[in-house]
Amino acid sequence: MDIVSTTSDEAVGREVGRRLRRMRLNRNLKQDELASEAGVGRATLQRLEDGEAVTVPTLVRVLRALGQLERLDQVLPEEPDSPIEELERSGRTRRRAATRREPERQPGPWRWGDDDEGEA
Repeated sequence: MDIVSTTSDEAVGREVGRRLRRMRLNRNLKQDELASEAGVGRATLQRLEDGEAVTVPTLVRVLRALGQLERLDQVLPEEPDSPIEELERSGRTRRRAATRREPERQPGPWRWGDDDEGEA
C-alpha cells in the first residue's frame, strides 16, 4: 500500500505496523525478542504492529533494535536553512522587519502650483 496525503491516519498507522511486523519477521524475531531488545513491553510492540498509537521514543527504540533507525532520515530529511538563519549564522542578527513600500500613485494631469481650478 502506498501512503499518500489522502490516506487516513488510521490506515497510515496500520501500514506502518504492517511494515514493522514484516521487518521483524524477515529477521526471524519473535515479538518477545524484539520487545526485549528494544526495551519495550511485548504488548507495546503488539500495539505498534497493530497500528495503534505509541510514543515516538517507542518507535525509535524499535527501529534501532531492527537496525533501521537511519530510515528516519528518509522520512524526515533535514530542511535547508532559511535565508534568515544563514544571515544570523554569518554574525549579523536581524533587528527588524523590512519596510513595506506603498505602491506608487498614478499622477493626475500636470498643473502649475498656483493655478486655481476656477480661474481662466
